[in-house]
Amino acid sequence: MEILLASAVGILTASGIYLILRQRTFPVIIGLSLLSYAVNLFLFATGRLALNQPPILSKYADASYTDPLPQALVLTAIVISFGMTAVVVMIALSSYLAARDDHIDMAGNGGDDA
Repeated sequence: MEILLASAVGILTASGIYLILRQRTFPVIIGLSLLSYAVNLFLFATGRLALNQPPILSKYADASYTDPLPQALVLTAIVISFGMTAVVVMIALSSYLAARDDHIDMAGNGGDDA
């Protein structure tokens, strides 16, 4: 199970970095989303993968339990990443409508390829 989870985090991270390095706004937004999913999955995995265990210690539970803190962090991160994705999409849309192009100009030379 841990190998599958580590592979998923690695694939999401690699795909996110690849898409962030593209020079169009939409792949950059998708890449940022994939990176946030990878971080959320990593945070969720830090709570020890224990199936059918209570989230808190009690007198009826044995020594193993599921840590609720990473689950709370992931829920908070999902809400924040959804809001930030909406903001970035609106900024990218307004940039596209103003310039009629979604190419990211890294050189700052006004679109001339030198």
